[in-house]
Amino acid sequence: MSFISIVFLDVVLPILILMAVGALMQRKFCFQLRPIANLITYCFMPAAVFLNIYQADFDYQLMGQLFFYLLLFSSSLVLLSTILSKVLKLEKKEVTVLKNSISLMNSGNYGLPVSQLIFSTNPLGVSMQIIILVFQNLLTYTYGLYNLISASKSAIDILKSLLRLPIVHALLLGIVFQILHIPLPNFALIPLEQLANGFASLALLLLGAQLANIRFNSFHRVIGWSMIGRLIVGPTFALLFIFLLGIDGVMAQSLFIASSFPTSRNTATLALEYQVEPELHAQVVLYSTLLSSITVTFVIYLAMHLF
Repeated sequence: MSFISIVFLDVVLPILILMAVGALMQRKFCFQLRPIANLITYCFMPAAVFLNIYQADFDYQLMGQLFFYLLLFSSSLVLLSTILSKVLKLEKKEVTVLKNSISLMNSGNYGLPVSQLIFSTNPLGVSMQIIILVFQNLLTYTYGLYNLISASKSAIDILKSLLRLPIVHALLLGIVFQILHIPLPNFALIPLEQLANGFASLALLLLGAQLANIRFNSFHRVIGWSMIGRLIVGPTFALLFIFLLGIDGVMAQSLFIASSFPTSRNTATLALEYQVEPELHAQVVLYSTLLSSITVTFVIYLAMHLF
């Protein structure tokens, strides 16, 4: 079986199946999606974010170089999306879609399985992906949330909204517990793990339910530019920074591959919560996930031959 078949069957297809189930359930039962989005944002998502940070096994010797790379990589994508939005003269809410879809990657239920598949005999590659996942969580619930909230609120309201979010509290608590090595008792850890384990499936079901009501009559130009930025320009920038910083070996392979993952599903979940172009966000996630089965495979092939 070819590698593209393995990536599609083991990573992309399970995501699409859960989305399809969500779409079918929505067609049959017509759920109110906003309360489900609230449940994810205020309950499931904070638990998943906290545990991702709390349970991560970091290699602090590599953190300096890796953090510098991630800052360069993410800043370049933020700058690219900002310039693109001005050139395309997008509306304010469309700007949010473009910025978040290019800058935020699906490093969790897409990225981790890919890394575990490729680096099954080398734990360093998986460790790199976990660190990237934590960084992406931080970026999503700071920069990504700021983009969504700023589309409809003032600067003071943005700050108040961010400080009230349990996701922000979960991030800060996760960092504190990780740095200070504070153990969690089982009566707290078990319910957190159960919530975190349910997050990915519920988020994908919700995404499918969002897509069930969308009429795919036209292909919005933001979708095309988002996929170019996320799936093509992103890996190109990553390769440039990897060479400039002199990164090689498994670390270079892991970073290059991680740069090619599709748009984060959390962009669609949060967009529904804050009612900022939720349908367009959902379409971007769907199209980028489908196309990534080809682009990610090509990047993996290059990574294995270049490094």
